[in-house]
Amino acid sequence: MEKLRFNYENEVLTLKIIGDIDHHSAVSVREQSDSLIFEKRPTIVLFDLSAVEFMDSSGLGLILGRFTLSEEIGAEFKIIKPARSVLRILELAGIERLIKIEGDNNEEK
Repeated sequence: MEKLRFNYENEVLTLKIIGDIDHHSAVSVREQSDSLIFEKRPTIVLFDLSAVEFMDSSGLGLILGRFTLSEEIGAEFKIIKPARSVLRILELAGIERLIKIEGDNNEEK
């Protein structure tokens, strides 16, 4: 099953994760994401979590790694539209201290 969809427009790369993020799925999503970030060299990377209902610590590692990679190429990184269950995990981990999180209504967290 497809785990990652992307859209690249006006130097904005949107990476939409499909389904749960666990140890197994994180590996392929990481490889695909990294390839796209290096290939497209966007100025903004949007990590769309709207289709993720479950995420374990592998998901946190996936997010932090793509955040670091984005910073290395000079791109802004944002998490967008996380489901309530995923947002709770992000909040517990303190991710919002490093990374902007925007909801469905573009409410910044």
